[in-house]
Amino acid sequence: MVITEPTQPERGEGREPDAAAAPEGPEPGPAADATADGGAPEPKADDERWRRFASGADPAAPRTAPPGRVRRTGRLAARAARSEWTIAALVSALLAVAMTWPLAKDLTTVIPHDLGDPLLQAYTLGWIGEALRTDPAGVWSTNSFWPNPDSLLFTDTLFGYAPAALLATDAASTLVVYNVLFIATFALAFLGAYALLRQLGARVAGSAVGAAAFAYAPWKLAHLGHLNVLSSGAIALALAMLARGHGWSLRDGFRPERQRPGWIVAGWLVALWQFSIGVALGLSFVYLMLAIAVVVGLFWLVKRPALNWRTVVADGAGGVVFSLGVLWIADRHASVAQAYPETVRDYGYVQFFSPGWQSFIIAPEESRLWGAAHEAARTDLTWPPEQTLLVGFTVLALAIAGLIWSSWSRWQRWCLALGTALLTALAMGPNFLDHGRWAWGLLYEYAPGFDAVRTPGRMVLYISLLLAVLAAGTLTRLADDADAVAHESRVDRRLDRVRAPRRVHALLFLPIVFVLWEGLMVPDFHEPDPAPLDVSALDGPVLFLPSDGRDTRVQFWTVDGFVDMVNGSAAFTPAATSEIRDLSKSFPSEGAVDALREAGVETVVVVPDWLPGSDWAGVDTETDPFGVDVERTDDAIVYDLNP
Repeated sequence: MVITEPTQPERGEGREPDAAAAPEGPEPGPAADATADGGAPEPKADDERWRRFASGADPAAPRTAPPGRVRRTGRLAARAARSEWTIAALVSALLAVAMTWPLAKDLTTVIPHDLGDPLLQAYTLGWIGEALRTDPAGVWSTNSFWPNPDSLLFTDTLFGYAPAALLATDAASTLVVYNVLFIATFALAFLGAYALLRQLGARVAGSAVGAAAFAYAPWKLAHLGHLNVLSSGAIALALAMLARGHGWSLRDGFRPERQRPGWIVAGWLVALWQFSIGVALGLSFVYLMLAIAVVVGLFWLVKRPALNWRTVVADGAGGVVFSLGVLWIADRHASVAQAYPETVRDYGYVQFFSPGWQSFIIAPEESRLWGAAHEAARTDLTWPPEQTLLVGFTVLALAIAGLIWSSWSRWQRWCLALGTALLTALAMGPNFLDHGRWAWGLLYEYAPGFDAVRTPGRMVLYISLLLAVLAAGTLTRLADDADAVAHESRVDRRLDRVRAPRRVHALLFLPIVFVLWEGLMVPDFHEPDPAPLDVSALDGPVLFLPSDGRDTRVQFWTVDGFVDMVNGSAAFTPAATSEIRDLSKSFPSEGAVDALREAGVETVVVVPDWLPGSDWAGVDTETDPFGVDVERTDDAIVYDLNP
């Protein structure tokens, strides 16, 4: 994939001489260099000879026949292997494996961060794969939260990962799929940000440092258990593709001759794919796309730039597909919001999870570099996992420098600074000035979907992206100035362009070391608890007790068979599920047994080791209720309510 506009390489930069472009006439030699009257060679011919000499060409080399198909294919393959984008993709993948090590060697046995949300999302992938293989029409109603319909929509669906989910056929393969996707999110975030920064006009070093700052920002370490939040790479990639397709960059502005309709269509499709992963990031991304469309529309009305008709068609087709896909998914979520009023978040509830001013310089406990140092600061936070939003001190320093000295224009820098300030106000939610009334409050009241968002702090994603752009501008300015000095200091003035030595440009990669150092995680991997019995052999609907935050483990146990169950963990708990849980707290009393039978529950499974300290600590595991078959194993007690 090529994001930056290719340019014709200069002679003397290692490009093979083009035999077809050689001037006609006698073979090069002393006689050919002389004028007709035997005088000295003309300056133009002398310059041409010098360029050929500098390029390493042999003036006396005979012309050769064009290469055959096999040789051409080999040359294309070799060129692709040496391509900047092949190297960038390879570096992205290797860096992701290294930064998440040792996960890559334990794909089948462990899961990152904890046994809560990661198991829920692994289960979600397993369910999507099972539903698509057996009953695609029933994919929206999982086996969890029985008897509530559309339970897949109770949290982010991860539907964009459906092709990978098809490979999840049991517990082990589900872990592999989840862990590979976990690693891939970091790789795509790096590659997507790199592509965007290159398209905007940043040099290689600046783009690499900015991409690392976006992909491995310290705040993301608090979300190692949220695959849906880590899946942000397609946001940067879609913006890069759309900018590429429209021939636009920060450096060169709009270049009509560089319009590429194919990239526009690809950008819209990638944007839709990002939204299909989940609304946690997808909702704000849709509004961002809408804002960009408004700005671009106003720009066109004022400037009237020349647009290729293919560009208009590509935008129309891509925009329609994106809009229809978003509306279809949004309609499914809207129907859930209408059926379950529990989805709406109270403004005070949102405030509890919202960050404060100091949050942007506090690292999460998962940070290997800053976690312990910021422990005292985290004690003042109401919910640290959502309020530790350190973007990275290295990128912050480079971005501040970029406000003063950068390859971007002054107007562009002011726009980036203004965007960062606006996003900071939104990210603070109700904790911003005047309870966020003129920032997040407007979105909460008037923008559909935002009243269901638990925390505004995840807007820090876009702050990281803007800071990466500013930081890349700083390093690009350094690279440009180094080349300018080298060019002005060249010994032979006949050289068209002289760049700074490679070792000078290599020094510009140095900040990436500090960026990645700040992004190192504290290794924290867990083996899921094995199921206490053969879950697939149970008669559903099943209720596992206790039914609390450990329901994510129960959901993962059902990957083998997907028996219907009352248990479930998601972004909210339906009222019907809460009622059944309340009824079960007096189990196995006669009233609880009758109430569960009436609710439709067939089997109750009690896990004795989980009872202490839970709301079900008083469950009598020694008594066998009348009319109920009881089977005791070492790790569980199974009650068949309708033998």
